[in-house]
Amino acid sequence: MSKLRRAVVPARGHHREKGVYVQREWLKKEFHLNLRISSSGVVLALVYAMLFWATRQMSVDQFYLPAGLRVAALLLCPPRTWPYLIVGEWAFFAQARFHLIDQYGLAWFVLASALLMPTVAAIVSLHRRRLAAGNPAWLLSIAALSAVAITALNQGLAYLLMPTLHDAVSWMGVAKYIIGDYLGILIFAPAALLWKHRHHLPRPTAGTGMMAVATLTVIGVLGVTAMQLPADDLLAKSSLRIAMLLPAAALTCMYGWRGAAISVAGLNLTIGLTLESSGLPGSFDPAAFMAQQVLAVTGTALLLLGSTISRYYRQFNAHDRLGRQAASLVRTAHLASEESRKEQALRMQTIGEDIDRSLQMAADLLKQRGYLAPAMDMLRRGASQSRLFREQISLVYPSDIEYAGLYVALQSGGVAGAWDATDRVARPRFSGDPCQLSLGLQLAAYRSLVDAVGVMLKHESGFLRVRAHCGRRGDSQGIVITVALLDPQRTLTAQTVARANEVLGGRALAYGGNPRCRRNRLRLVLVETRQPYRVPSGLSIDQITPRAVL
Repeated sequence: MSKLRRAVVPARGHHREKGVYVQREWLKKEFHLNLRISSSGVVLALVYAMLFWATRQMSVDQFYLPAGLRVAALLLCPPRTWPYLIVGEWAFFAQARFHLIDQYGLAWFVLASALLMPTVAAIVSLHRRRLAAGNPAWLLSIAALSAVAITALNQGLAYLLMPTLHDAVSWMGVAKYIIGDYLGILIFAPAALLWKHRHHLPRPTAGTGMMAVATLTVIGVLGVTAMQLPADDLLAKSSLRIAMLLPAAALTCMYGWRGAAISVAGLNLTIGLTLESSGLPGSFDPAAFMAQQVLAVTGTALLLLGSTISRYYRQFNAHDRLGRQAASLVRTAHLASEESRKEQALRMQTIGEDIDRSLQMAADLLKQRGYLAPAMDMLRRGASQSRLFREQISLVYPSDIEYAGLYVALQSGGVAGAWDATDRVARPRFSGDPCQLSLGLQLAAYRSLVDAVGVMLKHESGFLRVRAHCGRRGDSQGIVITVALLDPQRTLTAQTVARANEVLGGRALAYGGNPRCRRNRLRLVLVETRQPYRVPSGLSIDQITPRAVL
């Protein structure tokens, strides 16, 4: 029994050790516990601490740059490096407040130095997904919540842990600190977010850079001019500071969120650097504080306007890109259909040549046997049938268009014979050089003109007039097609208009136009760029296969 107990006890200990090991591995895997300290993280903490010290030296209570640096660092750095930022900020406060421990106590020294950065980090973490979704307007929520939270912590800890400063805690001080932190955030945070999303934005052009430089120059000149005015000329100073909003608004309207981020940062920085400061803690400029309140509201409005403009611009670009893709697909389908018709016409051409050769052989055989009259009659009938057959082939695919152009194909192919047979189509009037257009556009114009005349012949009575004009304008080239009733007093029926939109609408949209029916005419514009789309290549039907002997 004792041996059995001794055997069981180690087994239980073994299972207990194994369970603890499994639990430890689960914790490490689930929460990614990693206590290694990287050298790059230490460098990041040191750099952040030095930048925090530098921006604090240039700040006053109503214009607090470290608040903006704190949010910008959290936006630019991945969450795994946030602990180093927290350590860097705490290190700065620790060395700056160490000599005040005897005066205010250890609790104030620890809490007032260690709570600020984690609080803002939590706020930024809650907004990361919304910012990643492409809506920069949530940055204003980060700025407002951070300014309110940091001011509440500072003032609350000062009231609770610094009894000698109870009188310094006031609503005026709270408003001053909130606006100072908020404006400081609006300087660095939009620029940081702009830099972080730079790969998802259109590449700035030279004109964009020049406009941004010009705007910042105007803002800077106005700010320096306001600073040079006498101290008692408050109206002129406030007017110049408010005038700085005009170029900022213009840049926002032109470039959306990007313009708002640049202009608002320039506004805040210019006004902040031109504040009259005594260099002592609590330095305050009452005259500039009113302008800063207006600037806080206006900067918020500009950023909201810029984000709205950018969002609608992205939506417009997305719809425009989808429209171009749809038009390209329609053009590709049209060209594939023309290629299929071309192959079908080639097969029909081969069949026609075989028929012509068979008739020629039969006629020669009749001539050899002395039947000259039947042979000649067979040749005449064969020539007539061959011509009609070729006209039908040209209706399937107009081969003349590949080497002679659109107008020749319309005047010499089967379309001309079909129009003449109706006795309702006047002699067409063509102008311009269609050979300057791509083959794809000429084929689209050919099919559109044939369909338009067919719709008019079917749903309208009376004679028709057909016109076409080719031309260029800038980087675009195209053709204008008009099919009209000869009687100017008549108006197209609703059935004709509806059918024309159904038949011609898709092809017209693929080439940047749409059919328009006004009074007695149907008008269609087809346009392409100077770099035409690829079209069915290769030799024409008549270059591949010689004309029939008859």
